[in-house]
Amino acid sequence: MTTPFPYESGAAQGSFPPPECPAHGLGIGPGGLRRFYGPEAERDPHGLYEKLRAEHGTVAPVLLHGDVPAWLVLGHSENLHMTRTPSQFSRDSRRWRALQDGSVAPDHPLAPIFTWQPICVFADGATHERQRGAVTDSMGRIDTRGVRRHVNRYSNRLVNDFCQEGRADLVGQFAERLPMMVMCAIIGMPEEYNDRMVQAARDMTRGTATAVASNAYVLEALTRLVQRRRREPADDFATWLIEHPARMNDQEVSEHLRLILIASYEATANLIANVLRMVLTDPRFRARLSGGHMTVPEAVEQTLWDEPPFTAIFGRWAVGDTELGGKQIKAGDALIVGIAPANTDPVVRPDLNADMAGNRAHLAFSGGPHECPGQDIGRAIADVGVDALLMRLPDLELAVDESELRWVGNIMGRHLVELPADFAARAPQDDREPPSMGKPNAQRQDWEVQSTVRHTAPTPGRPPLPPPAPAPATTGAAAMTAVVDETGSTPAAQPAVGHIPQQRGRSAPVRLWRVVSRWWSGD
Repeated sequence: MTTPFPYESGAAQGSFPPPECPAHGLGIGPGGLRRFYGPEAERDPHGLYEKLRAEHGTVAPVLLHGDVPAWLVLGHSENLHMTRTPSQFSRDSRRWRALQDGSVAPDHPLAPIFTWQPICVFADGATHERQRGAVTDSMGRIDTRGVRRHVNRYSNRLVNDFCQEGRADLVGQFAERLPMMVMCAIIGMPEEYNDRMVQAARDMTRGTATAVASNAYVLEALTRLVQRRRREPADDFATWLIEHPARMNDQEVSEHLRLILIASYEATANLIANVLRMVLTDPRFRARLSGGHMTVPEAVEQTLWDEPPFTAIFGRWAVGDTELGGKQIKAGDALIVGIAPANTDPVVRPDLNADMAGNRAHLAFSGGPHECPGQDIGRAIADVGVDALLMRLPDLELAVDESELRWVGNIMGRHLVELPADFAARAPQDDREPPSMGKPNAQRQDWEVQSTVRHTAPTPGRPPLPPPAPAPATTGAAAMTAVVDETGSTPAAQPAVGHIPQQRGRSAPVRLWRVVSRWWSGD
């Protein structure tokens, strides 16, 4: 049965609860629809999802801030269909009927999320392909090994700030800071990393009264960066977007940088906090992790199922009248991608306690052509950051009762306010500058070897060689291996990257060296 929205013909006006009715405190709004904001939605979002699923099935009518109607998609398959069918469900928010008829004002609390901008998130078709291609290609230029070294370096730097205290708030002092440090470095503005940037990134997606001002603060910093990189190119993400053949203008570049910075930050900060909460509150989870039965990446993946960093994404807009989950959707209706409820859909996950190791069918990064392009970077930050923290502080214990943990929620998700932990005080560790985020040599030949792991290369067996020509100063497998420590430098005792010894012709030994070097470099 389809529940009509209050603005639709046939809406049951008589079902409005009176002002004194307790239903107002339970999140019930005009037309008897549940509010997707407010105390109930923030306090127990999973309980709200199950109520909506029981009342309406896989697609439910809800109310956004200001009691503006929208559809929340709860089913896994329905969410996949919506995200994979842009011809029916567009990302262009200008189609929203509530915007067209003035029901939603430009200063609406969710304006930073839904206001149309010239970026790939709000585009479909050829425009989306051009802009998304620039983002994807630039992502491909990021040296993921360099990122991991950055994450390890910054993680230890953050731990150094509190390791002598014996207590820390793992949200405020670690989870909320690490992603912003890394993302500012990747984008090309490490000097802009500060407490105000962290606070603005958190605030602008919450639907608060200051969200618009926080959005302006972030965008001003990014605009300055784009103007500087037009004059002074560098080896960073901002320059790569500017120089991409898609030929983005300054506004497009600034807006895409904002999108990448905020989405990556918010998702990764929540993910790290959620993984650490699981480690500190679930004995079985921690036992499997510390006992070697679960790796940190597997713990991260399990958390993406159970507590995804974004619980919902607003939005999609119906291109025309259609049907989804048995509900009649009208042209211009707004829809919300229900990530968390899709991950708990009984059809795909009947047992919520089941181990989801190796299963990446979750929708934590959405799906379809707008699936998050930076998900591997987010995973890398969470994997390395959590691992580095637990290596430094393996005796972490929750400092308060689990019932005292508090959450702050919004339409897109919820995050821990604090995660207090106790541990034995320790001395800080030495810290030095990490290497560049950019790949060191985009034109690397297949016989050049790069490694971030400190160990000795295997020495392959070799067939007899012809009489050698004058030998170079260094030969053997060690000469072909760049042994790079965590700072990115080559220790003096190790040979640097070398060329294939000149006495080797284009024969079987050469091919053998290529196979070994490709294996060694991870290609």
